[in-house]
Amino acid sequence: MQDPLKAGKGFYKLVMENDRVRVLDLSLKPGDKVAMHHHPDHVIYVLNGGKAKLTSSGKTDVMDMKNGQAIFLNALSHDAENTGKTDLHLLVVELKK
Repeated sequence: MQDPLKAGKGFYKLVMENDRVRVLDLSLKPGDKVAMHHHPDHVIYVLNGGKAKLTSSGKTDVMDMKNGQAIFLNALSHDAENTGKTDLHLLVVELKK
């Protein structure tokens, strides 16, 4: 499955990586879409909240993300879209085994 840095080129930026974690910075303006990509288990920290639609295996989840919120997600492949009216700014911390 596609790496977020490739699928979301221009949206995802690598902040740091070591043998335990990879930290990505994600910025999406309203209407921006990221193609299908994969994350291992990961934590999202919301810097600037809004609404996001995640589609995975035909299942769609709409998330209302609040500033300062931390969200744990199990490993998944999904595409993503900013469906809100605000710029989304997230830190994504991918956990390595």
